[in-house]
Amino acid sequence: MPTLSDHLPDPLPWRELAHPLARAEDAQARLDERLRTSPIRDGWIARTHFADAAAALWLDGELVHIEDLALHDAGMDIRAPTHELTRAHAVLCARRRIAGAARGWALSPAGFDALRGRAGTANATEGRAESAEPNGDSDQAFEPPLAEADEFSALFASVDAAIAHADKTLAGERRPPAGPAGGRDPLVYDLDWDEDARLADWRGIVDQTRDLPPTLAAAIASEAWAAIEPLQRAPGLGRLLAAALLRDRGKARAHLPCLAEGAKAVPRERRRNRDASARLVAELETIAAAAEEGLRQHDRWLLARTLLLRKLDGRRSTSRLPELIEFVVARPLVSAGMIARELDITPRAAQNLVAELDLREATGRGRYRAWGVL
Repeated sequence: MPTLSDHLPDPLPWRELAHPLARAEDAQARLDERLRTSPIRDGWIARTHFADAAAALWLDGELVHIEDLALHDAGMDIRAPTHELTRAHAVLCARRRIAGAARGWALSPAGFDALRGRAGTANATEGRAESAEPNGDSDQAFEPPLAEADEFSALFASVDAAIAHADKTLAGERRPPAGPAGGRDPLVYDLDWDEDARLADWRGIVDQTRDLPPTLAAAIASEAWAAIEPLQRAPGLGRLLAAALLRDRGKARAHLPCLAEGAKAVPRERRRNRDASARLVAELETIAAAAEEGLRQHDRWLLARTLLLRKLDGRRSTSRLPELIEFVVARPLVSAGMIARELDITPRAAQNLVAELDLREATGRGRYRAWGVL
């Protein structure tokens, strides 16, 4: 089993790590405490899920606009979703799943299998197969000729397969079928890539960080993931698991850190430095930058919410404006359709409420408009 010394200096350069480690620990503690009692905690978490998902694709060399991701997540795309947008949505779903699960779930075997798309595959297949079986009573009531029955069965089976394929693709959960050599396209995947063995190696290294400070353990976990590369074509998962480690070890009790967002503030040449000590310092700076950016965004959105709440003076107690304010603060972008569905009102009424709040219009169009707060 690999050890820490296989990927990091032995002994650890504590003199170089002391200052960035203290900065990361302090920044994470301040952000977590601020969020613990914040009135916009849930909205902050919802918005940062989008930002971190887009940042994960940015680090992977792909540009995804947060506004497009918000509309895609709501099922209200104004154009056909791109491959990059679908991948970003997969990261978004993974973040939500980790944040909504119990602490420690993401780092457990069950969590790994679920995040890799291996959990529940058989059950889902069996459930779809059962739903495709004809009902005995209906067959007795209406029994078409054999040729027509075969034709209808083939048609329904093809439609069912197409729906399953589309569902998995849009959810970012499509995985190549298993086979003797993994069943994967050799032009896309390395067939000699033993994901299970690499994942076991990475988990072994994470287990060896039990006695280290949480932020240092998360930095080591992220660095080890980049070095080992347990999974192929899994953008952002390493930093998501490092964030889950911070949450599991009590350093981020009120939120899931946005480490991809923090990595954007650290130059790539530092994150990919040949010196292991320099890379570890860069990972600690990533954790600190993520928390500091989170604090800035929190204060900005809290101020925006305070200014919007001032417009409620003199309003009736039955007004839907307070609900709209909370919804707008919790989303990077909202459309009339999204507001109508959330507040259970008509799109026309949603546009009237938006006009009363004088929200910032983000699209510059006459149709399919969307609004947001800075």
